[in-house]
Amino acid sequence: MAPSSVVVTIDKSSNISLVEVNDSDTSVFLEKQKTASTKQFSWTLLLKAHRVLSFFPWIAMGFSKTLVSVKKRIALADNGRDEVQYKERLIYRCIRVFLAISIISLCIEFVAYFQNWDLNFIHEFHPTEVMGLFHWSYMGWVSFRAEYIAPSIMMLSQFCVVLFMIQSLDRFILGLGCFWIKFRNIKPTIDGEAYDIEDASSFPMVLVQIPMCNEREVYQQSIASACQLDWPKDRILIQVLDDSSDELLQILIRNEVNIWSEKGVNIIYRHRFIRTGYKAGNLHSAMSCDYVKNYEFVAILDADFQPNPDFLQLTVPHFQGKPDVGLVQARWSFVNKDENLLTRLQNINLCFHFEVEQQVNSHFLSFFGFNGTAGVWRIKALEESGGWLERTTVEDMDIAVRAHLNGWKFIYLNDVKVLCELPESYEAYKKQQHRWHSGPMQLFRLCLPAILKSKISKWKKANLIFLFFLLRKLILPFYSFTLFCVILPLTMFIPEAELPIWVICYVPVTMSILNILPAPKAFPFLMPYLLFENTMSVTKFNAMVSGLFQLGSAYEWVVTKKTGRSSESDLLAFAERESKSFNEDKIQRRLSESGLEMLGKLKEQEAPVEQKKKNRIYRKELALAFLLLTAATRSLLSAHGIHFYFLLFQGLSFLVVGLDLIGEQVA
Repeated sequence: MAPSSVVVTIDKSSNISLVEVNDSDTSVFLEKQKTASTKQFSWTLLLKAHRVLSFFPWIAMGFSKTLVSVKKRIALADNGRDEVQYKERLIYRCIRVFLAISIISLCIEFVAYFQNWDLNFIHEFHPTEVMGLFHWSYMGWVSFRAEYIAPSIMMLSQFCVVLFMIQSLDRFILGLGCFWIKFRNIKPTIDGEAYDIEDASSFPMVLVQIPMCNEREVYQQSIASACQLDWPKDRILIQVLDDSSDELLQILIRNEVNIWSEKGVNIIYRHRFIRTGYKAGNLHSAMSCDYVKNYEFVAILDADFQPNPDFLQLTVPHFQGKPDVGLVQARWSFVNKDENLLTRLQNINLCFHFEVEQQVNSHFLSFFGFNGTAGVWRIKALEESGGWLERTTVEDMDIAVRAHLNGWKFIYLNDVKVLCELPESYEAYKKQQHRWHSGPMQLFRLCLPAILKSKISKWKKANLIFLFFLLRKLILPFYSFTLFCVILPLTMFIPEAELPIWVICYVPVTMSILNILPAPKAFPFLMPYLLFENTMSVTKFNAMVSGLFQLGSAYEWVVTKKTGRSSESDLLAFAERESKSFNEDKIQRRLSESGLEMLGKLKEQEAPVEQKKKNRIYRKELALAFLLLTAATRSLLSAHGIHFYFLLFQGLSFLVVGLDLIGEQVA
């Protein structure tokens, strides 16, 4: 058989066929095969081209919709109340100057790039190498930045990396402590016998306080939840501490209190005529009542908190046989944690705070920061620690530190959860975070002398100063903002001070993973969480500076906006329906003819009024967005791989937040 022949055989006895392709037919065969392959290849290319071309309209449509959405947001933006209304506008001005310089530098770098000048390193050059005045100026700038600017940036970046290593070590130790608690199944225990259900006198006297201020959306459910607490009626008193400035709302809240009072609940309504000191002033005023001396414990529940009926049964017994325990704190649980991306990201942070920080500090130190609500205080501990003071916007942390300095111990119950709300709009969340990060710095200035003079051990003093205040309240926002919003963009224009890739990758990813471990279901949101936390660093850094130097906004208290979401339990829903059924009759019976006019206004105000929802434009975030995107463009010129992608996505994250495209819009 010829070498070029092809033989195909079939082993079966029937239908045996033999095909031979000789040399004379080989060219024809190859020609046909070539023609078929060409057609198949052409069709494959056409199919791929069709897929690629169909992808472009999809991108264009998505981009167009995004632009329309952004345009609408900008058109509806409430620019009259911009967040740069605070007295400390220095940071914003510095960012704008930095942005202007970076844009000018980028233009110069573009010229250098197209002139094929080296953008990444400096070498010795001779006058003969100079190609004109512009080239001479550029080379002079490169020499100056390499000799004078780059070393300073490198020192600052190394300092931030050291701070990160300390912070990560703290997080790692906290994680080990949490693992040990879970591994050994360690939980606070109750000493002594349980209260006798048949003997109400065996139960201690408990005061329940509900401070509120213009809480129209949540006042009914908060009052209803407190009135349904399982505790002997003659051993409990509920104080509704209303600081509302709306007279119509005051009538509604007073009427709600009267409804529950007629049902046999021991509840009173209290309104201050002189509303100073915010929440601290409200609580201080309530504790000055004469009847408070008859009570041993006080439970504090903010207006959006909905405790289960057994809340007091699970918390108050932990005081038995422990005269040195001053506080029992329950965990927060969020009814709207899956409402949008913003609430999901908040839930990650707060899960770490409650699951790790509070639990570990409670077990190993018997001290943690009071969360301001969902806790029960021994009234004696409050009185001996100086009571509620109006000197900061974090009155809860203030009283906790002073009680700790007086030798009182705290207990945290991770298994006792109280439902509450997370801010669903970025505006509300931003204001909340500003207060939460400026207040501790205020308090640190005020408490430092008292901490140094106190009689507690040196270890506890070191823990308060270096861990509780400096490391967790000051260092974290400082290095996060400085490293990723200042140093990293600078290194793109000063490549002699380039940050190592491990810093860009390891620092944020490690911190994010350590934070997200207590909420394993949130791992798909790791990258959004990383970017969002870096984006929030500008707010936290600004708040930290304003609190540390006591600037104007450090004393600003804004009540977090609520939506009125509840757990929708059958008991609560029944109570709300029952109260609404004879709400108007009660008002008519209690008010005079002039009050009937007020009733009409109440009806009008309670009627749903459709309002256009507005967003805001946040100038600091937008300025930083353009700054990071400018730096990303510069990194593209010098082929910085990971730096470019990090700056690009971080800049887009700032852009999304700056245009208020995260969370819900607010009316």
